[in-house]
Amino acid sequence: MTDLNFNKNEDEMMLAMSKLERKLNEVHKGGGLKKIEKHHAKGKLTARERIEYLIDRKSDVIEIGAFAGLDMYEEYGGCPSGGVVVVMGYVSGVQCLIVANDATVKAGAWFPITGKKNLRAQEIAMENRLPIIYLVDSAGVFLPLQDEIFPDKEHFGRIFRNNARLSSLGIPQIAAVMGSCVAGGAYLPIMSDEALIVEGTGSIFLAGPYLVKAAIGEDVDKETLGGAKTHNEISGVADYNCADDKSCLDKIKDLVGKMNLSSENYLNRIKPQKPEIEERNVIGIIPANRSKPYDTKELLKCLVDRDTLNFYKDDYGKTIICAYARIDGWSVGIVVNNRMVVKNGKGEMQFGGVIYSDSADKATRFILNCNQKKIPLIFLHDVSGFMVGKRSEHGGIIKDGAKMVNAVSNSTVPKISIIIGNSYGAGNYAMCGKAYDPRFIAAWPTAKIAVMGGEQAAKVLAQIQMSSMKAKGEEVDQNKQNEWFEKIKDRYDRQTEPYYAAARLWVDAIINPAETRKFISNCLKASSNTPIEKFNVGVIQT
Repeated sequence: MTDLNFNKNEDEMMLAMSKLERKLNEVHKGGGLKKIEKHHAKGKLTARERIEYLIDRKSDVIEIGAFAGLDMYEEYGGCPSGGVVVVMGYVSGVQCLIVANDATVKAGAWFPITGKKNLRAQEIAMENRLPIIYLVDSAGVFLPLQDEIFPDKEHFGRIFRNNARLSSLGIPQIAAVMGSCVAGGAYLPIMSDEALIVEGTGSIFLAGPYLVKAAIGEDVDKETLGGAKTHNEISGVADYNCADDKSCLDKIKDLVGKMNLSSENYLNRIKPQKPEIEERNVIGIIPANRSKPYDTKELLKCLVDRDTLNFYKDDYGKTIICAYARIDGWSVGIVVNNRMVVKNGKGEMQFGGVIYSDSADKATRFILNCNQKKIPLIFLHDVSGFMVGKRSEHGGIIKDGAKMVNAVSNSTVPKISIIIGNSYGAGNYAMCGKAYDPRFIAAWPTAKIAVMGGEQAAKVLAQIQMSSMKAKGEEVDQNKQNEWFEKIKDRYDRQTEPYYAAARLWVDAIINPAETRKFISNCLKASSNTPIEKFNVGVIQT
């Protein structure tokens, strides 16, 4: 493609991708080079090195939550990647979830975001029936923040509840203790199906030597209390004794390779075809200026297999495009916001990226159809929200929006969300945002996630502030108004950035747009392990 706008868009996206790579390289350093060297001096591999050694070479890998904790906990020195590395990859040909504590970050201690990320990993394993491998190397709860990680429902203790739930579902769990495993965390290996421990570096105990001395006055060294010899020969807590990290990881490969897991595929897949338009061209379609329209159907032609697009109700509800297609051979239903300005059936102009009553009605019917036919749903977000104003309210936009939200909420087919542009307000909900249980959710570097855009939010908040001051009889000059506006807008814009969302695990990953097909295909492969439940939409107002 040689279109000037395409080239400008491509340049902007390439800059965004360079920023993404720089940020990834930074978080991949964990606690820093000095901490990594110290780790190596003990004869240990880092969390990322352990994962790299464990997974099959040249197999597809998706990292979950690489940016977890980004720019958070700065007063404690930060928590890169949430202090734990989570990937979905292949071990001995089996797709697995791998959860590895990063002991270069505060000795692998659990921050609040660490707990959230571990729970997300277990949720993915549970929903998709994926074996989960824990590479344990953690000092336990980060004590200065214990009240934010220890007692609540979605805190540290739920990890062990999930161990039990995963076991009851027949989902294999393997725990390798490759460093510290203390306090409540000591339950993890014994609640897994099999436990391995590395000699000299691995240790498991409810209380370490210092706490034992303080509690009961007993003097005991770390190895005698909970080392490899103790747990393999005396307590029976561990099942396998390993000489070092690599022999431990080799043992895991062997154990996974002997698993007799069901090969039944619950999703429809045929031989893949390349897209009509080369996938890389997707990076030149999205305008750098997010207010400009673009051809959404051209974008779809970069993502789906050639000659498989079948548009549903193409001439109705045009601000949402619904289509059956195949992505890398997988049968899918696609719901994507149309950014073009269009005319409805009455000849009235409709803004692109806005959900109107007719488009909500169309999307609802399409989502119901996909559930009826057990076809997974792919949501591509670039939505400004639902249409507002007197005409829309009188036309029942709330009711029509509620239908769509209901259909998304009750869907039993796998749902995968990709936020390619804006994802604002109730539009985020209707398009299967994080609150609506997508199996996987990712963002492009162009993503924006918020109640509304920064400029609109700043105008609203500035007006409220001015009204409040005027009510008190205070004068507000234009310069002050402008200062408020810019301050509010800057704060709001920062909070809409994809990195802000990724830091808080509102999305699983920020991905290269040119790898969207591969991301979706890997997610569908994981989703194909699980049978699809019967669909019941509940009550929908007509």
